[in-house]
Amino acid sequence: MSIESVHFHEVGAVDAMVDIVGAAVGAEALGVDEIVCSPLNVGGGTVKCAHGTFPVPAPATVELLQGAPVYSSGIQLELLTPTGAAIVKTLASRFGTFPEMKIEKSGYGAGTRDIPGHANVVRITVGEATGSSLAAKTVQDTITVLEANLDDLNPQVFGYVLDRLLAEGALDVFSMPVQMKKNRPGTLLTVLSKLEDAAKLTQIIFTETTTLGVRQRQEQRSILNRRWVPVATPWGEVRMKIASMNGTVTNYAPEYEDCRRIASEQEVPLKTVMQEATQAYLSGAVAKKP
Repeated sequence: MSIESVHFHEVGAVDAMVDIVGAAVGAEALGVDEIVCSPLNVGGGTVKCAHGTFPVPAPATVELLQGAPVYSSGIQLELLTPTGAAIVKTLASRFGTFPEMKIEKSGYGAGTRDIPGHANVVRITVGEATGSSLAAKTVQDTITVLEANLDDLNPQVFGYVLDRLLAEGALDVFSMPVQMKKNRPGTLLTVLSKLEDAAKLTQIIFTETTTLGVRQRQEQRSILNRRWVPVATPWGEVRMKIASMNGTVTNYAPEYEDCRRIASEQEVPLKTVMQEATQAYLSGAVAKKP
């Protein structure tokens, strides 16, 4: 359709744009390593949208909150809008109870609607993680582990399946040789998935492999905070993946795909590009934004 025919309903309103930009600028200004959010109270009742009256939470809110813990306190009002859901789901690295921390400061934002018996405010608390437990120093995450045993799949197809699973959002894909029934040599396919992507990745395994069953389970993992820093090399920009624990850098490595692309385009040894990117990061040669 023509550009003039494209519209975004409520999400295109000025207040939504202000909310999104303001939240992004505010999050950047805080300079924190991690944002943790409590379970979300979505409210109840109905809400009027561009397409008519819908139950709370609105369809867009429900879609955005896949994988996030939600509840309703019984208040018959929309307490979480699609814009708010998008902001929280993007900025929060995890959801849970109030984390163990030394509080440094806090702030409140109040809504204009008065709700009897309920404070219509959102609170943000900034502090430093405390405690010696691993959970206090790393991000806790829940993932789905998918597994399938394969003993009659063409090896050429197997490589394609791994690539497609990664392209469709798998966190990691790996395989191990196993000895199966009737003394058949086989392969154990393991896929690490976000909770919301498990069904889609399971469908790919069924359609692209010869397995008749896919096992799945949910597991907890501890992960370091990660961020990307662009560095300048003689052949172009390379992203460095930086891992940190409580604000202290523990690991850093150049992004392989960036280095491989440069090595191929510039006909430079891959190891040379990776070494140059690492040296650039250590020397503080951060790439300048255009």
